[in-house]
Amino acid sequence: MTTQSTVLTDRTTYPLGGDLAVRRLGLGTMRHADGPTVRRGVTAPVWEPPTDRAELLEVIRTAVGSGVDLVDTADAYALGAGEELVAEALSTVDRPVVVATKVGVLRPRPDAWVPLGHPDYLRQQVELSLRRLRRETIDLLYLHRVDENFPIADQVGALAEAVAEGKVRHLGLSDVSVAQLDAARAVAPIAAVQNHYSYATRGHDAVVDRTQELGIAFVPFFPVSFDPAARPELGAVAHARGVTPQQVALAWLLQRSPNVIPIPGTTSLRHLAQNMAAADLVLTDGEMAQLAG
Repeated sequence: MTTQSTVLTDRTTYPLGGDLAVRRLGLGTMRHADGPTVRRGVTAPVWEPPTDRAELLEVIRTAVGSGVDLVDTADAYALGAGEELVAEALSTVDRPVVVATKVGVLRPRPDAWVPLGHPDYLRQQVELSLRRLRRETIDLLYLHRVDENFPIADQVGALAEAVAEGKVRHLGLSDVSVAQLDAARAVAPIAAVQNHYSYATRGHDAVVDRTQELGIAFVPFFPVSFDPAARPELGAVAHARGVTPQQVALAWLLQRSPNVIPIPGTTSLRHLAQNMAAADLVLTDGEMAQLAG
């Protein structure tokens, strides 16, 4: 492969929800908030609108122009400013792009992410997301977190009403267990599950396997948010192939299961190109075995 390639190949497509063929490498936009000196990876506050807005618009548009057709955001990212940024970026794009967003989390302060699953609140947030995204229909809407204070049937049911009304095309779940996934599926069809998962963080292996069994997309967030130095085997494969450890980690995810759609986030055009080039990196059986531990 060439690490300079910025065009994804068709081998990476997945039928999201059965009718949306998307490339299996999307773009996460959680980091598109605050400012360059405030962002701190997984501990970033994601609170203020971005101070480098023009640069981030360029990142999103470059990703889409290079083949990405799944862009992920949430109403909780910078209190809605994240959705507005995505809408502005895509306003100049002349081809279909699948937009995924999430509802169901309160942000009372920068360090707080509080699940709120009251059905009326969820309905309100759907309406606000539609306005901020400038869309008549949300392609993929996740329940951002399950609120243990309300029956999951009520939370998923409220979002299913939005599907019936034509405001949402497909439903997803975020940060759920297999049991919660199965409970939600008893209420409405689920097209995707988004959990924290990566080469270094495999606590949701059972969820990956269950979603593959059911034909549901598994969308790992923070797919490369770990210290590669702590995984020398990753560095060894990367060195042998002339690529970065992050590219190997993304390639591993793509080969972990055919329903996995990583959404690496970046604020850098250079890192964006590296992430996209990972779609062309095919690991050998020997390399996958080397990385199996």
